Amino acid sequence: MTKKWFRIGIAGVFLMSLALRFWGLERFNTLVFDEVYFAKFGNNYLTHTPFFNAHPPLSQYMIGIGIWIGSHIPFWHDTVNGLTGSLRSPWTYRWFNALTGSFIPVVVAAIAYQLSYRRSFALLAGFFTACDGLFLVESRYALSNIYIIIFGLLGHWFLLLALDNQNQRRWFWLVLAGINFGASVGTKWNGLWFLFGAYLLWITAWIIQGIYSFSNSKLLLTSPSFSNVEQQESRSLPQEVGVRSYSFSSPHLPISSPPHLPISPPQTPLQNLTQLNVFQMFFYLGIIPAFIYSIIWIPHLQLDKTYGFIAVHQQILKFHLHLGGNSSDVHPYCAPWYKWPLMTRPMAYYYQTAGSLNEPLPVMGPPLPAGAEKVIYDVHAMGNPFLWWFGVAAILFLIGMLVSQALIPWVKGERFSVPATVGVDTWIALYLVINYAANLLPWVKVTRCVFIYHYMCAVVFVFLAIAWFVDQCLRSYYQQLRAVGVTITFIILAAFIFWMPIYLGLPLSPKGYWLRMWFKSWV
Repeated sequence: MTKKWFRIGIAGVFLMSLALRFWGLERFNTLVFDEVYFAKFGNNYLTHTPFFNAHPPLSQYMIGIGIWIGSHIPFWHDTVNGLTGSLRSPWTYRWFNALTGSFIPVVVAAIAYQLSYRRSFALLAGFFTACDGLFLVESRYALSNIYIIIFGLLGHWFLLLALDNQNQRRWFWLVLAGINFGASVGTKWNGLWFLFGAYLLWITAWIIQGIYSFSNSKLLLTSPSFSNVEQQESRSLPQEVGVRSYSFSSPHLPISSPPHLPISPPQTPLQNLTQLNVFQMFFYLGIIPAFIYSIIWIPHLQLDKTYGFIAVHQQILKFHLHLGGNSSDVHPYCAPWYKWPLMTRPMAYYYQTAGSLNEPLPVMGPPLPAGAEKVIYDVHAMGNPFLWWFGVAAILFLIGMLVSQALIPWVKGERFSVPATVGVDTWIALYLVINYAANLLPWVKVTRCVFIYHYMCAVVFVFLAIAWFVDQCLRSYYQQLRAVGVTITFIILAAFIFWMPIYLGLPLSPKGYWLRMWFKSWV
């Protein structure tokens, strides 16, 4: 893939995301799901109305900024309501989320490229992220989860850029990484797990280096498990598509370097993590995020002087501890963490019925009695089923790959050893598995009622995993594997189109609605 077509592909992914998020943004002239909190809170900042916020305030600031800008644009004010506390068009409190959410597939693609320097992998990662329903739904309404994701992913992208640079450039990207990690936590506390994943990667890098040093092995060379075919590919990639090669034809020279140049082998991002010492990590990914998180609270505390900085956190913690357990008695859509990966309990954010298409879009009131409904308008916070299911399989595959590489030296009797290398694909596997676990496993101990949208921070690494797997298939010399990659891609796209009516709230007949509700737990 040439640079030109890569840029065209990324632009196409962004435009597709933008169009789907902005189409009919004002159709439902009401407050959908948690817009009853977040849209109101965003408007409260503009009207200087004190209120208690059960989450850090950054996402409500962003929504408030969007409302202020949108109210000064002389378009898209055909429908208005006073549900936020002021007379506003639904477009004004939704458009900024839609714009922000449109950039998430692009940031995911940037992370994929920085991990591998493979344009095909990056384009697939962005495309699959754009084909997810939950991210689409969350972007189309004044909700907060989009901001956790965008800031957390930007933190990881800037961290990867820092590992690819030295000296002042490295510190510049590290500062930006710290700022964005702090902003993610400043949206909701679970944004902390993005930063947790970065620390786990750093600790893993030091552990691997320590084991290598202890066993007197060479540090972090490329994987000998790659075939000669892959090595031939890596020889051509840097010249043809700008892919960084981590394979070597000798212990001293990169394979793409002339033999007369005394160039030392380049380091993988995992090895570059060991160039960051404890004090640097503590400052750039500790002090800076904490500072950003603290100053985010200043406007809110100036507006509502009921609680100070410490007291407001005590009240937030108390609020969440008293939400109740994961039971349908607490909330019909409660779903503990183990139900998220297979998407056994998605949520209906909006559900109304009408007698015909000629009736105005229903926004309030109970649904029609069973049998009287002719048209169903449903907005379901549900991921792309096949994207999620294939992605979980890809994560399990990566876990199996890492376990097998760790066991091979043990089987050979090398007691103090890890896989003899950390090559590009091993590094990608470590990055995705560690970050997926960092964003999922902390929920195991959470006893309050949680929902499927809490999985969004983890599932984004699932999208990267299936993109990596499909890319490996498409790059294979075996026709059967290339066919598998193409088939998976088209199934994911077809599933996105099939379930799109319940992502966008398009009118469905009762038959069409139940055709998309494959399991009773989805309703």
